[in-house]
Amino acid sequence: MKKILITGTNSYVGLSLQIWLSQWSKNYSADFISVRDGNWSKEDFSNYDILFHTAALVHKKEQREMESDYYKVNTELTADLAEKAKSEGVKQFIFMSSISVYGLIGQIEKPVIITKDTPCEPTTYYGKSKLAAEIALTLLSDESFKVAIIRAPMIYGPDSPGNFKRLEGLISKVPVFPSVNNNRSMIYIDHLSEFIRLLIENQGQGTFYPQNKEFVSTNDLIKVIAKEKKRKIYLSNFLGLTLRLMSKKANIVNKVFGNLVIDLSLSNYAGFSYCVSSFHESIISSVNFTKE
Repeated sequence: MKKILITGTNSYVGLSLQIWLSQWSKNYSADFISVRDGNWSKEDFSNYDILFHTAALVHKKEQREMESDYYKVNTELTADLAEKAKSEGVKQFIFMSSISVYGLIGQIEKPVIITKDTPCEPTTYYGKSKLAAEIALTLLSDESFKVAIIRAPMIYGPDSPGNFKRLEGLISKVPVFPSVNNNRSMIYIDHLSEFIRLLIENQGQGTFYPQNKEFVSTNDLIKVIAKEKKRKIYLSNFLGLTLRLMSKKANIVNKVFGNLVIDLSLSNYAGFSYCVSSFHESIISSVNFTKE
């Protein structure tokens, strides 16, 4: 029995992992701990084999006065948790980081690919504080305390927060979307959960880039969601051209519709066996959940 302590009592990724691991209830147990205040420091970590740290400060609109908060929560808290875990005999620390550490924004007109040689040049407080946490964790990592850092792309799944849910909501209301031929890296929540399970089984350490084994185009994503919701959607080439023109001056357009992928060779862990569903199956599962 491997015992896992998950930070963030309301974490979508953490709760999804707990549900996923319940399929092997004799092999894994998962508990949650809140790190919103300092009470976590009084808890005994020695009963756990793995600490999975998902709690983080995330804001869509960053302001200068928030900088210290980002470092306090995303960097200092992470390091403090890891130091306590290591001193109390936890064997593995799994950290949910982000591709935000690269500071890249997608581009509509050209491919943007994250490779093993892509430098980390974060541009946001979120990305900078996550990268600082990664560096602190790397200094603590050794053979008795294995640190696994997960740089994940956009996560989607049943009732997932974020852009997928917003897109689904728009498809329910808007009949016309711009036609944009792009490629994006994404990961279905069940794929991420299985990936983490494999990391636990293999006592993995290092930096990892899980994603679906195929890239996703926004056009295909819209079509699959619309079909499942029985919505007639028109993809407009004119609006697509307008977006391409806007992308030259508005970064938000590139961020939402631009090309941004992780080189698949970075994600080929265990032969992509963690990808347990097809892309279409994962979208159908995600959309059907929100219908209920």
